[in-house]
Amino acid sequence: MASHFFYGFTIGDLLNMWADIGVFAYLLPFLMIFALVYGILTHTQVLGQNKGVNVTIALAMGLLALQFDYVSGFYASIFPYAGMGLAVLLVLIVFIGLFYKPKEGAKGWIAIGAVIGGIVVLSSTLDLLWIDGSAIGLFNALPMLLVIGGTIGIIYWISK
Repeated sequence: MASHFFYGFTIGDLLNMWADIGVFAYLLPFLMIFALVYGILTHTQVLGQNKGVNVTIALAMGLLALQFDYVSGFYASIFPYAGMGLAVLLVLIVFIGLFYKPKEGAKGWIAIGAVIGGIVVLSSTLDLLWIDGSAIGLFNALPMLLVIGGTIGIIYWISK
């Protein structure tokens, strides 16, 4: 009897329904931002051990981040590329597994992951649909890439 209810209803229909009610554009980005901010505040204890303060700040940051469509657009741009990057990494793992010697360590994997990560960030940055609704070329994105690269470099230098 229950099969008549689900007849013709596909997973695609369910995902489209979730997209229509904003699960992917608002709920999931909010949960990700909230969880990351709360986790960082709780782990670092930079504001003490008061969970109420950490929850309030994480909640405010999560909601404020979604005030405009920048975060939703950015997530819609970067995560498909990240999925493709993970697929490329998986294929590399399978092929390299044919010749991999466990004693060699993971330094090569870090380099491969960094290259794929760079391609993912570059590809999603070139879309830039999350900024003004139109894609731009590499020349116009170069200042932003330099700022991002410089910031990552400074964070790396400080952490060492």
